[in-house]
Amino acid sequence: MSDVSAEIMQVAAQPYYVAAADEVEIFEQCHAQGLAAMLKGPTGCGKTRFVEYMAWRLNRPLITVACHDDLSASDLIGRYLVRDGGTVWQDGPLTRAVREGAICYLDEVVEARQDTVVVIHSLTDHRRLLPIDKTGEVLEAPPEFQLVVSYNPGYQHVLKDFKPSTRQRFVSLEFDFPPLEREAQIVAHESGVERDTAHVLVTLGQRLRALRDQGLAEVPSTRLLVAAARLIAKGIPARRACEVALISPLSDDPTVQGAMSDLVDAVLV
Repeated sequence: MSDVSAEIMQVAAQPYYVAAADEVEIFEQCHAQGLAAMLKGPTGCGKTRFVEYMAWRLNRPLITVACHDDLSASDLIGRYLVRDGGTVWQDGPLTRAVREGAICYLDEVVEARQDTVVVIHSLTDHRRLLPIDKTGEVLEAPPEFQLVVSYNPGYQHVLKDFKPSTRQRFVSLEFDFPPLEREAQIVAHESGVERDTAHVLVTLGQRLRALRDQGLAEVPSTRLLVAAARLIAKGIPARRACEVALISPLSDDPTVQGAMSDLVDAVLV
């Protein structure tokens, strides 16, 4: 039995989200039509924040599952537990989402085993059913239920990609890092730094992202830029904030770190 990390929440306050295009309208129609949604994009570009925003907008509970290699079908659906000398059935996060008409968000779903991913198939076509073999139940998803998955296409190995039979069950929304001005707006709002400081950090982030072809495996996300900005907002010098929030988390390679440090020095002049 593996450990499943599932967060269940009712999003009470409106999350801050700046739309890039028509993703809000498309997601709303997916929810209304009972269509599953797939969010594709790099780490830290706003996919999870978007799901939280849509859960708030649609007034639905949100159940988030962080997928990993050991995630089993039982982790999602549920299992019998031994309690007080007897056995008690405990719903998994996917089953609970179906029962409650929640949005179930499987984050980085391709990290889960293929035999685990198969259990979502009957929920992502016209049937919208969840068979629970161990109890003999077959749950019919209510109209309010929606399945949402996300993954980072640039980070996945070919053996950890979606099978065509799974891909074709989803409406796909593409996410990427925002243009400079919109990303600066986001960084300023989330951190409390002045807009000029946010603009400089985002400019730095864009230049660091260009190092992907020079050995930088993972580029700085909007999330990391916000982390650096929060440190600056609390009085940490900008150079040191970039060192600990951008350079160090992205690489241990001295050559790559040196190239990033040079860019930081050039941009922060």
